[in-house]
Amino acid sequence: MGGGGVPAPGRGESFHGAPADYQRLESSLLHEVLRRRRGLPILLSVVWLEVARRAGAPVYGVALPGHFVVGFGAEREQVLADPFDGGRVLTGTDAELLVAGATGAPLQPSMLEPATPLEVVQRILNNIRAWAAARPERSDVALWAVELSLLLPGHPARLRYERGQLLVQRGEFEDGATELDAYAHLIEVVDEPAADRVRRQARTARAMLN
Repeated sequence: MGGGGVPAPGRGESFHGAPADYQRLESSLLHEVLRRRRGLPILLSVVWLEVARRAGAPVYGVALPGHFVVGFGAEREQVLADPFDGGRVLTGTDAELLVAGATGAPLQPSMLEPATPLEVVQRILNNIRAWAAARPERSDVALWAVELSLLLPGHPARLRYERGQLLVQRGEFEDGATELDAYAHLIEVVDEPAADRVRRQARTARAMLN
């Protein structure tokens, strides 16, 4: 990038992305992104962030809806770069179009705030879960991503339900039923009918053992 003297690892090392990368699991795995120099916006942004930080540049991730980018500066002096597009500097209009394309809603100032490391990890795992959800034959990947997500602080309780369903889908009926019962116990105070439905699913899973 010109002007501010901030290094542009995406351009110099030919890191970039393409629409086809959204269909590949490797695009969400950092070691594969480093090997292929291709990936999703958030993984390419992670590469940018780590290279730029080692060079002493004050950079941070910006979790725009549907498209993660890298930010430099603050407030009115903020500059955004898109590692997925080889490090192209975004204008205000570019950012507005990215958000509108992803959500149909206008860009909000809160969307431009620096993303925390936890938010970055959560978003990467959400991407992997979404990839696996579209491929039922890869329930192994879905379960792996869910179990990693469960290790994060503040994870949503519904991940327990998702894990239970995946275990049942994979034929691990007793473990799946136990997880479903645990989720039902968590939600029964706020939604007893939903808890009853989940318990019925657990009983159905255990019946498959016979």
